[in-house]
Amino acid sequence: MPAPASALIPPILGQFRGQPPLQPAEHPGLLERLAEVPDPRAARGIRHALGYVLALAAAAVLTGATSLLAISEWAADAPQTVRAALGAPHDVLTGHHPVPGEATLRRVLSRVDGDALDQAVGRWLADRHHASQQANGLRGIAVDGKSLRGAARAGGRKIHLLAALDHTSGLVLAQLDVGEKTNEITRFQPLLDTIGDLTDAVVTSDALHTQHEHAAYLTGRSVHYIVIAKGNQKKLRKQLAALPWKQIPLQDRTRATGHGRSEIRRIKVCTVNNLQFPGAQQAIQLKRHRVHRKTGKTTLHTVYAVTSLTAERATPAQLATLIRGHWSVESLHHVRDTTFTEDASQLRTGNAPRAMATWRNLAIGALRLAGTTNIAADLRHNARSPHRPLALLGIA
Repeated sequence: MPAPASALIPPILGQFRGQPPLQPAEHPGLLERLAEVPDPRAARGIRHALGYVLALAAAAVLTGATSLLAISEWAADAPQTVRAALGAPHDVLTGHHPVPGEATLRRVLSRVDGDALDQAVGRWLADRHHASQQANGLRGIAVDGKSLRGAARAGGRKIHLLAALDHTSGLVLAQLDVGEKTNEITRFQPLLDTIGDLTDAVVTSDALHTQHEHAAYLTGRSVHYIVIAKGNQKKLRKQLAALPWKQIPLQDRTRATGHGRSEIRRIKVCTVNNLQFPGAQQAIQLKRHRVHRKTGKTTLHTVYAVTSLTAERATPAQLATLIRGHWSVESLHHVRDTTFTEDASQLRTGNAPRAMATWRNLAIGALRLAGTTNIAADLRHNARSPHRPLALLGIA
């Protein structure tokens, strides 16, 4: 007789002692969050509840599954205790907990409401995110987009996802499909609207989102920003470049190495009161001096930025940290592309490609909450026991 799930999972949970609890009693669990997603199917004839199908997919991706076939194979091999913990129905005739096949998974994930699924996963991660602090109390939120290239190559529609990611923890707090008939700019505000509390956070973004409407929206929500001024804001960039930078002393200097190059960053900051940009308090000049260690090639790049943070609220060193922290979103993209082979996936049916991207965000987030330093190694570790994904997801 198999041991009950409650007897098997605590030893697995013991591996994560010393880490912040993943499922505080005051917050809904993952199964409860997934139950908030509307079922797109007609009520008649449903054999597997939507939450159960979604939970199976979430757990399978935490073992490294990168396709619907791999998810269905993991589900078929999962012990009865694991299936029951994930919400499987009980077949009174066989005494077993059945699992959906690949065809059912494909139908469900292709029709599921992508926005609702992303909100459920984002809220679960945010609930378990212990308000990470960056730069002495300044919490950075990066907004950036990523295309799912494989779906387009396979003849599916172009899918471009806009995400909001916490600088320090690397958790994806919100994600939206940009859609083929619009662009990232129009989805900026709806994306951040899905995050409940952003008070005193600092939103960073690339030059595309240096928009007056975005700045007004953020300041209206008591949210700070740091935006880059490039060619799409010529007047603003001209104003910034014309400031007397030569008379302003250097205020912070950092050196870093990586990706085959060494880099020195120098930052100057000055208080401004006449910039043509809503809520602007400080202007920033950031110079990056890079040397390629193999070729010896040297490049010097000057970046101008503006922020709503006052000099009393943020030092030049803190601003430099926040600007650099924005590129933590590239780490997320790198893991999804290399470890989960996202761009190689040619899944193209309906919303299934987006749902898989959501499961990758959840897997990365759950592992980072558990303190992992090597995503690929931990996925292999999870694949050796079907109970390990449940422990990471706080399911017992």
